[in-house]
Amino acid sequence: MKKIFFALSAFVVLLSSCGKDFVTVKHNSSEPLDEYFISEERMYQSLVAAYDPLKWFDYFYQYDSLNFVYDIMADDIYCGGSNEGDQPTLVKTHFYTITPTEQCNTIWTIAYSGINRSCVVLEYVDSVEGMSEETKALYKAEATVLKAFYYNVLWKLWGNIPYYDKNLESPYFTEQLTADAVYAKCVENLESVFEADTLPMKAAAGQEGRVTKAMAYMLYAEMVMIQNDTERYAKALGYMEEIINSGQYALVSDYAGIWEETGEWCSESIWEINYISEGGARSWGSPLATGGSVYPMLIGVSGAPEASGYVAGWGFSPVAESAWEIFEEGDQRREGSILNFYAEFPDLKLGEERWQYTGLFLKKYIARQNGNHGQIADGDMNYGNNQRVYRYAETLLNAAELAVLTGKDGSLYLNQVRQRAGSTASGVDQASIIEERHKEFIGEGKRYWDLVRTGMAATVLTSANHEWRNVDWTAGKRYWPLPQSEVDKDPNLTQNVGY
Repeated sequence: MKKIFFALSAFVVLLSSCGKDFVTVKHNSSEPLDEYFISEERMYQSLVAAYDPLKWFDYFYQYDSLNFVYDIMADDIYCGGSNEGDQPTLVKTHFYTITPTEQCNTIWTIAYSGINRSCVVLEYVDSVEGMSEETKALYKAEATVLKAFYYNVLWKLWGNIPYYDKNLESPYFTEQLTADAVYAKCVENLESVFEADTLPMKAAAGQEGRVTKAMAYMLYAEMVMIQNDTERYAKALGYMEEIINSGQYALVSDYAGIWEETGEWCSESIWEINYISEGGARSWGSPLATGGSVYPMLIGVSGAPEASGYVAGWGFSPVAESAWEIFEEGDQRREGSILNFYAEFPDLKLGEERWQYTGLFLKKYIARQNGNHGQIADGDMNYGNNQRVYRYAETLLNAAELAVLTGKDGSLYLNQVRQRAGSTASGVDQASIIEERHKEFIGEGKRYWDLVRTGMAATVLTSANHEWRNVDWTAGKRYWPLPQSEVDKDPNLTQNVGY
């Protein structure tokens, strides 16, 4: 067969006590793939390369931070920006008017890049001499879970997608599976990892960011719950309880502190995507370089005065007033999640108000002064805010909901989350748990999928319930259209219905 050559971008290995060393590697090579993997060091480089696309979602010539893209399709977060013509792909996502040619299609490219790199690890690791069988098994488990994570992103957004478990040969086409078939492949692959039992429940110090058993369990539960796979509810519940009973994770008392730099990889964190500011070399001309995130600046307080402690950002992701109002007085998640600017700073004035302005900003990821300390390139691109993907609070709420769905009492798990928040809510049915998730995960990209999987989207995501939309969400909006550029390349791809 034709030899495929590869060249990983040159990156710097970064060492720090907060676990951001597992980010990127240094390597450039024009050697053919099947002649390159001759040592454990080189296989490690390939494994790290499979992780690297995770941070591209933040910006890869589009602003595609996954939590933001997911949230602007729901009801708590508006799109924002300077006007309705600013970042039109995001605006169309917000308004359910995307087309095959106008959408956040770089998410597709990023996810398939991650799948490709994961498959490289799986294809070559067994042939590397000198590696222990234990290390090989660990690498295969990590790559398999990463592959499932990337497919999960594609599956949630596009549904019926091309699927492969081994990298393709020319002409690089593969079968397009239905959404149900993609789901089945992913959960079966995850179950094979669980059966092999090679992943640690929690990453070792300095290795935070690597796939763990807890992270894989959370991914599995997410997919099972979105699929409404009743046959796997009990198994998913068992995995949540295994995380809980391990004693390796715990809620922190200060909810707002989770989102500070000191809150990264706290006891509540199950999995984060690492970004760094120190030595951050990311720039507009080199967005895939090692460094930080642009998302905090994207959602930053427009016209913020220096006295506020925040950086004057670009005003995307304004929070709806309805989101502020869902909280009881005294629930620490309200002020911990949302910056009510004039309530917090009554004597300050913002320099400008942007489109869909509410005066409410997403505090969890907002650009703070000195949040890009030590960066060496473009400051806007190098904020050190890690993306929190899975938290222990979600483990507890997953367990509570899965318990209810399997005829058990989930109140023990649910009440731990409420007690930490200072909430006096008392309902224990699924609807009450969904509302608890609503409060817990504002701005974390969970709300939209909760509404879709529970059948609430069609009644909640309507123009009547939204200050700006004039189009209702319908079941036909569930999947995005396949990117037209991909349909043009592969004559066997079938466009999603309605597009």
